[in-house]
Amino acid sequence: MVGILLLTHAPLGNAFIEAATHVFRGRPERLEAIDVRADQDPVEVNKLASEAIRRLDVGAGVLVITDVMGGTPSNCTLRLCDPGHIDIIAGISLPMLLRALTYRNDTLDVVVEMALAGGQSGAVRVDNRVRLGPS
Repeated sequence: MVGILLLTHAPLGNAFIEAATHVFRGRPERLEAIDVRADQDPVEVNKLASEAIRRLDVGAGVLVITDVMGGTPSNCTLRLCDPGHIDIIAGISLPMLLRALTYRNDTLDVVVEMALAGGQSGAVRVDNRVRLGPS
């Protein structure tokens, strides 16, 4: 099972875990969050992330998802990247996380592709012309 680490600006990571726990009616296994504070030392963040990756990795690899490219959390992921073993995606969304969790018993490459697809297909324009069911 691919481990998933959410490395985000506080309090996003734990909020995403709470949302996923609600959707799946239980906290998903091998899912952790590190919520980075504005004044947090990047060296400390890297240490916390490395420790979390070691806990999450049971041999299938770890997907690290961060919120915005160029922010402290994503900048801290650059030293962690080990393609095929530790892969990183920036731009977390709930559809992305749910898709990653749904497919995480597959290979890390598949989990990454499915998470990206979930993020892309999950962003849609909604207006009053769209009908999702009976009125």
